[in-house]
Amino acid sequence: MQPTFVTNRLTLRPLQSTDAAAIQKFAGEKEVASTTLSIPHPYPDGSAEAFIVATHERHKNNLGTSLALISNETGELVGCMGLHIANDHNRAELAYWIGKPYWGQGYATEAANRMLQYGFEELGLNRIYAAAMTKNPASSTVMKKIGMKYEGELKQHIMKWGEYEDLVYYGTTKTEYEATLR
Repeated sequence: MQPTFVTNRLTLRPLQSTDAAAIQKFAGEKEVASTTLSIPHPYPDGSAEAFIVATHERHKNNLGTSLALISNETGELVGCMGLHIANDHNRAELAYWIGKPYWGQGYATEAANRMLQYGFEELGLNRIYAAAMTKNPASSTVMKKIGMKYEGELKQHIMKWGEYEDLVYYGTTKTEYEATLR
């Protein structure tokens, strides 16, 4: 069973089929899709439903957890966040997107803090890392706020919509995370 977490302003819960329309609407916004590796624009009909099914399969196979970020105040989906696990290395990649109407409100930081706690304290991971395109400094800011350290930049590492993009990587280990709790 996938976990559910409640933070000050959010409920992080498993994705449901009823989330598909909001996922398609928000993830499909050009400004959101342009800063992610795999979200297409325009967002094709049926893709959100397939994404939701895939997240449940990944969790069932112990390959990760992807959760809907739901506003406790409005009950609306504001984004998604997940840990994509590499079991052989006891690490996970933190990945997320936030719908444009909810940018700059601290939702990603709030959810990411809870996902780090889940990854280290409940899953027993040794390392969690994240990547962001350099054209998305807000994502790097989230990583810094949750205690991840800058690990480097990979020039022209991916191609998005016919353009090469630079990626910055941030990460933290369980030991570093535990040191922040003292």
